[in-house]
Amino acid sequence: MEPAEVEFLAEKELVTIVPNFSLDRIHLIGGDLGPFNPGLPVEVPVWLAINLKQRQKCRLIPPEWMDVGKLEEIRDQERKEDTFTPMPSPYYMELTKLLLNYASDNIPRADEIRTLVKDTWDTRMAKLRLSADSFVRQQEAHAKLDNLTLLEINTTGTFLTQALDHMYKLRNNLQPGESSHSQDF
Repeated sequence: MEPAEVEFLAEKELVTIVPNFSLDRIHLIGGDLGPFNPGLPVEVPVWLAINLKQRQKCRLIPPEWMDVGKLEEIRDQERKEDTFTPMPSPYYMELTKLLLNYASDNIPRADEIRTLVKDTWDTRMAKLRLSADSFVRQQEAHAKLDNLTLLEINTTGTFLTQALDHMYKLRNNLQPGESSHSQDF
């Protein structure tokens, strides 16, 4: 899965907006949205929030977790623990990128939030690299990695599967260019 595909999935997450227009409930394949009344908060998917924001039809309210204090706690907890800690959203990195790119004027202390999420991401990637290195060195057959997000898995998935494939071939005394022969019946 490509990062753009993961971002597409993240765009289905709900965020709260405060519209500055009136519109009755709209019926979409994914479900009904609205009604939209000026000044009254309503939950919509990220893709719609971004579209309305670009057309200056709403103000976006950042998710609860997108707060400097909460993100500092998350970053510090991630640094303390040896294992991966649960993230506030399965799409925390993608949502941060999208919301800060399109609605940073609606998010207090946006630059600090960007830095804190990047610090958390870097810490998690370093843990993932260390876990993969330990996994390969100990010649393990399987591993359990809880609390990883889809983007984190996809970031290292290709490398890890190729490394495991090479380990398998080496264990079976095969050269990387050779393949095992099977008998066709």
